[in-house]
Amino acid sequence: MGCSKFNRFIPLSALRTLLLLALGLAAGRSSAMTAEEAFADGNRLFRDDLYWAALLRYSQAAEAGMDTPLLHFNTGVAHYRAGQYDRARESLLEARASPRLAVLATYNLGLTEYAAGDDAAALRWFRQARDQEQEPRIRSLAIEAIARIDAGRAPERRAEERVRAEPAPREFTEFDFYGRVGFGSDDNVYRTPPESYVDFANPNRPIVDPVVQSGMFIPVRLGAKYSVNSFEHESFFGAYRLSGRFYPDEELQNADEYIHELAVGTEYDRREESRQSKIFSAFTIAQHQETYYDPDDGTSRTSGGQAIEDRLSYVRYGPEIWTRQSWDRFSFNLWGKAQLWNYENVEVVPEYDHEYFDVGGHVQYRFAGASLLRFVAEYYQRNYSDRPSYELDGRQPIGNPPVEYEYFDVGVVARQRIMQSLWIGVDYTRTERADGHVGYNDYTRNGYGAELSWSPGERFRLRGDVVYRVYDYSNAFAFNNPVAGRKTMETLTAGLTAMVEIGWNLRVVAEYDYSEVASNDARIAYDRSMYMLSLQWNYD
Repeated sequence: MGCSKFNRFIPLSALRTLLLLALGLAAGRSSAMTAEEAFADGNRLFRDDLYWAALLRYSQAAEAGMDTPLLHFNTGVAHYRAGQYDRARESLLEARASPRLAVLATYNLGLTEYAAGDDAAALRWFRQARDQEQEPRIRSLAIEAIARIDAGRAPERRAEERVRAEPAPREFTEFDFYGRVGFGSDDNVYRTPPESYVDFANPNRPIVDPVVQSGMFIPVRLGAKYSVNSFEHESFFGAYRLSGRFYPDEELQNADEYIHELAVGTEYDRREESRQSKIFSAFTIAQHQETYYDPDDGTSRTSGGQAIEDRLSYVRYGPEIWTRQSWDRFSFNLWGKAQLWNYENVEVVPEYDHEYFDVGGHVQYRFAGASLLRFVAEYYQRNYSDRPSYELDGRQPIGNPPVEYEYFDVGVVARQRIMQSLWIGVDYTRTERADGHVGYNDYTRNGYGAELSWSPGERFRLRGDVVYRVYDYSNAFAFNNPVAGRKTMETLTAGLTAMVEIGWNLRVVAEYDYSEVASNDARIAYDRSMYMLSLQWNYD
């Protein structure tokens, strides 16, 4: 398929800009490290005296949601070692709020102020460390530091070594919560085609004039997790999450959509020198609510005069497990999932009930603290119980065997950090889908992605990504009608998120999402832009 179909809906200049962005962002997209992984790697880099690289990892840990006194302490010490005394002071002051770290942070504030050239401030902090009784060793070091300053000599910095590699002691129970709510603008609520078209799926070949509708919506996200740390490296947890969009305008409420999920399971996390072993297992159950509407006008769908608007709502449940094994530079992940998806029964049309299985893995190698390469392979399948397969002529007889789709993905991801505050990445994924009946819905998909993350300040973060996919259908027809020709499809998605910390665990989040589908099956073609502004609160 050439680019001409796609350019019907995307201005050529915009497409060139997006492709240039994808090609210009060197070294690839990877799923982000967890906060704990980034924190542990930062400690390792600190031990190797790579303070700037350690600060990058500590920043990644903070971006991934970690906000602990120990992270602030280690960040402060790394800033101190890197000669960034103002930032060291800020981080150590935050760490000082922890009773466990208050004395150590106080002593290290003295070291920081002395290194910054403020002897008076250094003496104030050292005297506070001297006058406490909880930490006799730190008290002795503080007395020595005061004497050395009075004698015109630099205080020693031995106390900073104590905490930087220690994991934070685990409470017997832990509770984490986040909530985000705001408002948004959607310029194509029902993913409506952009222009009139002939409906080749209808024997009468009517001309359809779609009506694009726009409006405001309320985006909502929240999650909670309660953990019981029964053993040294293992914990039991229960977690809940909700994500959805709700449109206040009554005429747009068919576009309301949400999913909420409950999970219970165990987590295992053990670190031994440069090695880390993590295992996650859980049983999840989720409910998804969505209206089956006609994208041409947003009205609820019917069949034979009977409403089928609930056809896309479902409950899914099943077990999942993943493991990560990592060393200094090499790591691998393995995962598996098995689920039943139970859709609403609307009787007059086949249900979408199916079984879903997914297994996969990736291997990753970090060439240096600022770059990595990852190879990914994944196999998954969907086996429907009631939905009949298509014949090669585009018909879907009711008596046909149920649909069975098998997917196989292979991909490569690369990421490169350009400077302390900026990293960029690219990725490529090839997907093969096999239709188990006669291959009518087989396709090959090539996906190209790029992303970036920029943190110019401690309280501001910017993330962006773009993904372009090209589908090659070997047998399927547009509108499932041979008269309309072989089906073609390309998709483009892009997003930009800006986040500003305003204190008290609050963040202001601004988001922009763009999506576009170009196809000669005009029923599924659309372009859509959404803008969102939200307030997020985190508690841990």
